[in-house]
Amino acid sequence: MARYARHIAIPEFGKAAQEKLKAASVLVIGSGGLGSPLLLYLTAAGVGNIGIVDFDVVDESNLQRQVLFTVADIGASKAETAKKRLLALNPHVNIKVFDTAFTKENAFEIAEAYDIIADGTDNFPTRYLTNDVCVLTDKVNVYASIFRFEGQVSVFNYLAEDGERGPNYRDLFPQPPPPGMVPSCAEGGVLGVLPGIIGSLQANEVIKIITGVGEPLSGRLFLFDAASFTTRNLKIRKNPATKISGLINYDEFCGIFPKKEQADMVNGISVKELKKWVDEAKDFQLIDVRETYEYDICNLNGELVPLNTILNYKDQISKDKPVVVQCRSGVRSANAIKVLQSQFGFDNLLNLEGGILAWAKEIDPNMSTY
Repeated sequence: MARYARHIAIPEFGKAAQEKLKAASVLVIGSGGLGSPLLLYLTAAGVGNIGIVDFDVVDESNLQRQVLFTVADIGASKAETAKKRLLALNPHVNIKVFDTAFTKENAFEIAEAYDIIADGTDNFPTRYLTNDVCVLTDKVNVYASIFRFEGQVSVFNYLAEDGERGPNYRDLFPQPPPPGMVPSCAEGGVLGVLPGIIGSLQANEVIKIITGVGEPLSGRLFLFDAASFTTRNLKIRKNPATKISGLINYDEFCGIFPKKEQADMVNGISVKELKKWVDEAKDFQLIDVRETYEYDICNLNGELVPLNTILNYKDQISKDKPVVVQCRSGVRSANAIKVLQSQFGFDNLLNLEGGILAWAKEIDPNMSTY
C-alpha cells in the first residue's frame, strides 16, 4: 500500500486498478532504447509478471539512450542485466528472461503465458512477427518505433467493448519498405532522449489497457517530433483485405537474405579492382549510400546519396558507364542495387564488396573509419 500510494490515491485508479496490475502479465520484445523506459515504468508501476525477450549484449554505443545499463554492463547480456536492475527497483514482480531471438519457431511458446505484448523491436521482420503472433493468439500489441527525432505509438488488435478487435500493424503497413530503405538507428541515428519519451508513452498504454483507466490508442497512430515538439493523431481503419492465417518466413517477406545470397543477387567489384580503376582513371561513377556523418568521418570521394534518398536520385545515376555503389560493409549498397535494378532496370551497377571497411583494411590502413 505504501509503495503504490500515489496510484491508489487517484480516484479513477484506486486499489482495484493496482490489483489488476499485480495480476497482469506483459511480454516486452527488446530491452534496448524503447525497452529500457518501458520496462522501468512497468516494473515501478507494479505489473506482476514481466517477460523480457532479448539476445543482445550491452554495447558502449547503447549507453547514449538505453538507460537500464551502465558502463559496468558492457559485454553482458541485456536481458539478464535488465532483470537484475528491475528487481532492484521492485522485488515484488516476477521477471522471466528469454535470452534468445524471437522467431517463428519459438514465438507462440514464449508469448503463451502473457496477456499483452509490447513491441520494442528495431527491425521489420520481428515487428511483423510480433503483430501476427498477437493476431493469431488474440493478444494486444502495444507498438512503438523511433528514428532520429521522430517516434510513433499505437495499440493494435485491441479488444473493444463490442467484442471486435481493432486494427493491427498490417492494416497500417500491409507491406514492408524495400530492404534497407529505412536506415536503422545505427545507420541513421536517434536522439538519446527520444526513446525515453516514446517508451514511456508505450508504458502508459500498457497500464491503461490493464487497468481499464483511460482510452487506449486503438485505431489511432500517435506521431511525435522532438525537434519541432509537434504531435499528430492519425486514424487507422481495419482493412478487410488483411488476412493472417499463420506465421511465415519474415526475413524473406521483408526482402532480407543471408549475405551470401545477397552477394549472389548483385554484381560486385573488389576494393583492389576499384583501386586499379582509380589509378587508371577509368570512367565510372561512385555512389556512397551511407549517412552524412559517416561520410564526414571517411570517404572515397563518391557522390553522397543516403540510402533512404536513393530513389529520388535515380535520374542522376548513369546508365552509360559502370556505377559502383558503396557503403560501410557492402550490405546497404547491395540493397540499393537490388531496388534500383528491380524498379528502374539498371544493369550497370556494381557493389563494392566489403565496403569502405574493406578499403581501409586492404588499400589504406591509415584510414580511420570511426
